[in-house]
Amino acid sequence: MVSTPSLVQLTKATQVRLRDAGVTETWLEDVIEKDPIILGLGEATVIDRQRRQEKAGRLDLLLEDQDEEKRYEVELMLGSTDESHVIRTIEYWDIERRKYPGYDHCAVLVAEDITTRFLNVISLFSGSIPIIAIQVNALKVEDKLVLNFVKVLDSRKLRKDDSTEIKAKDTDRQYWVSTASAATVDLVDKFLGIINQVADKPRQLTYNRYFIGLNDGMRPGNFVTFRPKRSFLNVSFRALSQTEIWEKRLGESGLEFDTKNESLRIKLTPKDFEENKGLLTEILHQCVKDYEAE
Repeated sequence: MVSTPSLVQLTKATQVRLRDAGVTETWLEDVIEKDPIILGLGEATVIDRQRRQEKAGRLDLLLEDQDEEKRYEVELMLGSTDESHVIRTIEYWDIERRKYPGYDHCAVLVAEDITTRFLNVISLFSGSIPIIAIQVNALKVEDKLVLNFVKVLDSRKLRKDDSTEIKAKDTDRQYWVSTASAATVDLVDKFLGIINQVADKPRQLTYNRYFIGLNDGMRPGNFVTFRPKRSFLNVSFRALSQTEIWEKRLGESGLEFDTKNESLRIKLTPKDFEENKGLLTEILHQCVKDYEAE
């Protein structure tokens, strides 16, 4: 005799305003500091809160993703967004990026109500300012409060303008050899050789402070970028189609990879490269074809 499964019990949730629930911005900071993953910003951790900004007040939270060398300047606001809050968020981002240019910085605005009007205003800056808008919704379930963080705007997912990236050129190959290692920079040269096997125009390397990109001698074209480290190389494929197929094959190979902001990223040691050269060549050739077909 087949038993009938019991019905799932449903509990009614009521949306409430945080202030009405007795919540303060300080309490919300505490919650995020204990579990910053709830913001949906990856493996970032809180490294400072109420960070003093010279002649500009205090930044609510500063988060850092050490693996990606990224920092997030986070401003919290209970209730609806207003002009001053948007300006303050961008101002703190600008101060931090100028003071610590060794990181990629992103402004993050967290509020209960981000109206269409302010989304439109924020989107105007998205071409030049990396900014994320997160709406936090509070639900009351019986005597418990549930927080739900929803990303309503992420300008990092917009197509990047290669012409702005080429302006960051202020380093050379020796800079990367000294910062990372000769072995991982040599890997970049090997990747370039594979790219030029099928590229319509021969590609050259562009040595920027934060990554090594590509150009055709006249214009940038960063459909593949490289970030050498001491013992490994991070390679990002931006123009690659059918990433699900490549993810499956990479998983079968045992290589370490992930997808982020619509890019496939692979972490390689020199040994990994030699053992998987055939697969990596296929991926590179496909990426070149996809980019040149755009």
